[in-house]
Amino acid sequence: MLLDQIITSKNTSTEKGNEIEENSEKAIRSIIKAISWRVVGTIDTVIISWLLIGDVSIAFTIGSVELVTKMLLYFFHERIWNKIKWGKQ
Repeated sequence: MLLDQIITSKNTSTEKGNEIEENSEKAIRSIIKAISWRVVGTIDTVIISWLLIGDVSIAFTIGSVELVTKMLLYFFHERIWNKIKWGKQ
């Protein structure tokens, strides 16, 4: 169950009725995580920029640039951490 995986921090899958533990993520999972996180982060950036600057078009420009650069940084950060054995069971 997804909620169990979130709470226990374990990724499991079923293979022929047996539960096995996975120690790594596929690249597509990292891509989807990067996109979903950046949507949240970009909304935050646009709102903060708008409040500080007072110009919606500049706020969206800042958010657009930040969306692309931070998504790429997050993806590579995730892939590097996926290779690190420390903290995995």
